[in-house]
Amino acid sequence: MTAISTAARHGAGVSVEGIRAGVAPVLERLAATARGREGTRDYPFEEVRALAEQRITLIGVAAADGGAGGALRDVVELIIAIARADSNIAQALRSSFLTAASVIARQDLPHRERTLERLRNGDLFAGTANERGGAAGAVATRLLRKGGAYVLSGAKYYSTGGLFAQWFGGTATDEDGKIVRFTIPADREGVERLDDFDAIGQRLTASGTTRLNDVEVYPDELIRADEALPRNPWQGSFAQLYLASIEAGIAGAALDDAIAFARDKARPIKHSTADRAIDDPYVRHVVGEIAARANAARAVVLLAAEEVGAVPTAVAHVPDTTAVGVPGVTAAAHDTPLAPTTPTDPVRAAGARAALAVAQAQYVAVESALRAGELVFDVGGGSATDVGAALDRHWRNARTVANHNPRNWKAAVVGGFHLTGDEPPTSGLF
Repeated sequence: MTAISTAARHGAGVSVEGIRAGVAPVLERLAATARGREGTRDYPFEEVRALAEQRITLIGVAAADGGAGGALRDVVELIIAIARADSNIAQALRSSFLTAASVIARQDLPHRERTLERLRNGDLFAGTANERGGAAGAVATRLLRKGGAYVLSGAKYYSTGGLFAQWFGGTATDEDGKIVRFTIPADREGVERLDDFDAIGQRLTASGTTRLNDVEVYPDELIRADEALPRNPWQGSFAQLYLASIEAGIAGAALDDAIAFARDKARPIKHSTADRAIDDPYVRHVVGEIAARANAARAVVLLAAEEVGAVPTAVAHVPDTTAVGVPGVTAAAHDTPLAPTTPTDPVRAAGARAALAVAQAQYVAVESALRAGELVFDVGGGSATDVGAALDRHWRNARTVANHNPRNWKAAVVGGFHLTGDEPPTSGLF
């Protein structure tokens, strides 16, 4: 396990460069073992803990709060690097980075100092509002009084990062039918974490079911959902940018494997003019195209990060109805486009532009990762399809991440904005 200083244990003295240097050997180990772990369901608990001990979630937190004070671009570059080493781990850490984003964005965040302390301690977070059955977004998990205590009962699906986390957060409906957010220790009695995530890709993201079996929860672990909408209602932009960053990392990983396979394993076909695969003009063309796709994905994601990072942080609210998607991120309950953006509120206008930039980045990053994952097979012959090579994991991982939020909706929203000026939906998915 990576050594860590006493100062870093308490979140003091961290820096952007220090975090990058600290995680580098951990990412090397993850990249070297990702292929082998793919078929064995072998979770890299030690490496994930080593990343957490480098205080990765503090990279964008202000120095005054014990963080590294990095820009959003620094955060995104780190996420891309983690995803390039192992996109499963980047996905598993999403709730932790979203928790950090919430304390960055809101000085008035309930229990902010407590959350910061947990981040400074290197704690990881898991969370989801997802449930099965009923209407989209419906919350069947209940918060009820039993005696003098509150208890949670229900089941949450796609609990991303659940097996790695110290804290689990989600939503429940109270006895008055109101939405309540909760954050509880992941190992509390009655919390049952299942390793049952079953998808074609992103298999090791620890995104299984979390059952809440009459879990006791204390009043200071509960937050009532806001009844006001921020001036920038697109509070989910970072969550979406995170997914695009994973796609960019997958495209980079496909490039890494294409280069390694062409150099070390591939042989030129019989009628090739080259004696080595790396000298075959078509292999060179394929690797060049994969490199271009990976570079395009990275470029659009970083450009979107600049847009999101430039949105003013404003705590002023306007009346509206809100629901919660993930812990610490508030999203509007409706998901239909609003009236065209008005220039009278610069915060809202900047938020809309950023949301659109993220939507465009997602579209390009998904397309680039899927194409890179397909092209990687063209650097070799039949041996490129060997199970041991696991080259198929790049396409499968990219496809699975892409299904979180279908990209065709993103393109249509961007087109609608350019054609009619309609704002993006404020559903939390933009």
